[in-house]
Amino acid sequence: MAVIQTERLLLRPLSRRDKRQWDRVRKENRNWLIHWEATIPETSDWRNPESAKFSEMIKLQKIEAKAGRTYSFGIFLKNEFIGQVTLGGIIYGALRAGHIGYWISEKYANKGLTTESVIGVSEFGFKELELHRLEINVRPENAPSIKVAEKAGFILEGERKNYIHIDGAWRNHLCFVSENPLIR
Repeated sequence: MAVIQTERLLLRPLSRRDKRQWDRVRKENRNWLIHWEATIPETSDWRNPESAKFSEMIKLQKIEAKAGRTYSFGIFLKNEFIGQVTLGGIIYGALRAGHIGYWISEKYANKGLTTESVIGVSEFGFKELELHRLEINVRPENAPSIKVAEKAGFILEGERKNYIHIDGAWRNHLCFVSENPLIR
């Protein structure tokens, strides 16, 4: 299990013992996050992730990390859970890439903590997994998230039309990219 220590944060996989904190933070931040988080379009083939049990989420995250496809980390500041950052969609081979997604409690926004967690996960992806390329895809109207991507050293590559299902509809996204400085 990967664990990342940054200057102020501990990034580690969530466990069952984190359920109470996770539930509290998610409930407190529902209105803060609703406009930015992925949703599943209505089809008969998908279950609603909101109804998934915390224990199922933890189990799936462990399976995905063991397979090397997704690494999801709780963001902890002095043992307090304040958000999540995920390196997912990992592809090995000729592309060697992944994408980063994140969210943080509103009371910890604009303190550089999200950027710090993205930098920590990027370094993990580049150094430990030897990925060549990482992406962050952000809705154009999400100025704080764009700022995180830019402060973490990601460069705007372009726009993706109707890219991810967010808040009930397919939404355009800006694609920010960082390439591994250790691999050329």
